[in-house]
Amino acid sequence: MNRDEEKLLQEAGKVLPLAYAPYSNYRVAAAILTEDGKIFTGVNVENASYGLTICAERAAVFAAVSAGCRSFSHLVITADDEDNLPFPCGACRQVLREFSPDLKIIVAGKGKTFSMSLAELLPYSFQL
Repeated sequence: MNRDEEKLLQEAGKVLPLAYAPYSNYRVAAAILTEDGKIFTGVNVENASYGLTICAERAAVFAAVSAGCRSFSHLVITADDEDNLPFPCGACRQVLREFSPDLKIIVAGKGKTFSMSLAELLPYSFQL
């Protein structure tokens, strides 16, 4: 991992305890880096009506967009689950594609990391 990615992992780790996951017990945090060097974080927030749950990735992106940022270079996603790396769901992949088709994504769990581009993760994506 490079310095930016390590900083993102550190920032995601700081907010991971804030995740609200009483139904799945699968806490996830994300940190996204804007093209101009700002970092935004998010955590998953579950709801008894599962469809109203928001993933950490979208929480981070929506926080950034709410602050006027719309172009991103890196995203780190981490979870406190040893066995399951937190790859983005389909909805998150499409939201990420909306803003940064060249985004680099790093998923991290207990001692494991996996890096890929959004294009590798979402080939043949829907775009206007």
